[in-house]
Amino acid sequence: MAIRTLNDLQDKTACPLLVVKLGSALLVDGGGQIRQDWLDGLIETLAGLHQAGQRIVLVSSGAIALGAARLRLPVGGRGSLSDAQAAASVGQIALAGLWSEGFARHDIVTAQMLLTLDDLEDRRRYLNASATLGRLLDAGAVPVINENDSVATEEIRFGDNDRLAARVAQAAGAQAVLLLSDVDGLFDRHPDEDGASLLSVVDTIDSSIRTMASDGSGSGLGSGGMVSKIQAAEMATRAGVALAIANGTADHPIKRVFNEGIGTLFLAQEPNSARKGWLGGRLAPAGSLRVDKGCAQALRDGASLLAAGIIGVSGAFQRGDLVTICDMGGRKLAQGLSEYAVDECLAIAGKRAADQADILGYSPRATVIHRDHMVML
Repeated sequence: MAIRTLNDLQDKTACPLLVVKLGSALLVDGGGQIRQDWLDGLIETLAGLHQAGQRIVLVSSGAIALGAARLRLPVGGRGSLSDAQAAASVGQIALAGLWSEGFARHDIVTAQMLLTLDDLEDRRRYLNASATLGRLLDAGAVPVINENDSVATEEIRFGDNDRLAARVAQAAGAQAVLLLSDVDGLFDRHPDEDGASLLSVVDTIDSSIRTMASDGSGSGLGSGGMVSKIQAAEMATRAGVALAIANGTADHPIKRVFNEGIGTLFLAQEPNSARKGWLGGRLAPAGSLRVDKGCAQALRDGASLLAAGIIGVSGAFQRGDLVTICDMGGRKLAQGLSEYAVDECLAIAGKRAADQADILGYSPRATVIHRDHMVML
């Protein structure tokens, strides 16, 4: 049974496993204090879903905001990377306690998992995280996930929990993600503009949908905006997971989503294989390859990437690293695992197979990126 409406998110047949993400501004007020009544109402709803037989995974922001208030750090703890890491170290203890105590009142056990980008970019660590999530869910626990901001650096971090939630949904085998935000969903223009219209359902994410997103977080507490939510929707739907954006500011926000149907639902696409889904969700390519028009069309038609179609190479990648494939205009077409290091790609770019052996000094491999190790974006 496919998820076609927001109400389907509470149907344990259509959605046996739901990932719910909430941002800092929903959990913590401007003074760094917990919105306790709101939190109690949210936990009551989630506990009801859990007790009715639906599995729940939480992706919760708030550690930096909580820690910054306790350490009296300026700019909500985001003035520097070291401030954010220190705030996260303090705040994560408080955040875990809130969820543990709140769900314990409903006789539900919670578990904490702190992840970095590398944990989900590396295939083995990704599978380990997936196995841990599966075991926790089988045991009846509610996993609570956050990025490990106390150790993550600017170069190796998600930077927002929207994309983390999409990645976790894939690792956990969820059917849907619900992103609770401070807006009702995706509008066809900035929601403050006259005549702005809320999109209820999005079948396909294309350039017209991406241009509707406005960047930035209105509260100043979080790190995500609508751009990150669209990116999360692309990651999720490509992996066969539906994603919804809804307003979480009201009391009992999930009940509002289900009962009133206010929000934007991005419909899941036909999922790729597990490996291709993992490739499509990776966020840290080591380089890029630019291809000519004919090659771009061949890739869209299901071909592997051959050296003859490459017109540009950049990055510092080795054999087996993830690289992005772009068209002549710089638009991302695909990403996959390269059969060659960057210097080899530079040497054979644009060359026919018959000429590559003399350049490389050994028989060339059949492809630069095989279609089995590539996913279209």
